[in-house]
Amino acid sequence: MKIGLFFGSFNPLHIGHKIIASYIVEFTDLEKVIFIVSPHNPLKEKASLLDQHHRLMIIKREIEDNPKLEVSDIEFKMKQPSYTIDTLVQIEERYPGNEFAIIMGSDNFKTLHKWKNYNQILDNYAIYLYPRPKFKIDNIKASNIHIIDGVPKMEISASFIRKSIKNKKNVSYLMPQKAWEYIDEMNFYK
Repeated sequence: MKIGLFFGSFNPLHIGHKIIASYIVEFTDLEKVIFIVSPHNPLKEKASLLDQHHRLMIIKREIEDNPKLEVSDIEFKMKQPSYTIDTLVQIEERYPGNEFAIIMGSDNFKTLHKWKNYNQILDNYAIYLYPRPKFKIDNIKASNIHIIDGVPKMEISASFIRKSIKNKKNVSYLMPQKAWEYIDEMNFYK
């Protein structure tokens, strides 16, 4: 099976994340997308992170009715901060016999050279690259990089959602329904 790995903090999951995963699993050759919840991205601040188990539960509730989408806590048991290359080794052990690809936005692709063993990732994994506002995808000629132009483009960020919730704004329309209900019920980000 060809499986796309969608890494992120998902702090919180928003409609953009769900649209990207759903689009990719329906309109590319990937048969499943697994959200890999990162406890701590080494290139980001940890201060505003919601507990990893809550971020996992938000996604789990939101995608429970779609067998093509899955969420994983594989990085929760790994040394922190976790690195994508180490996670890929663990995933291949956990899901033998599958082919894996990485799903990432053009914003993350621009910083790929800062990732641990990034050449090994580029040499061994397909990358499904979706455009992000203000981060153009230029002159990519590698055969293992698939540019997914059809993904609906939205300027939604998790930091905007967190800030808006803190400022008592209604952002329920920017989030999948079950994710919003969980966050609202638990009074997160307020």
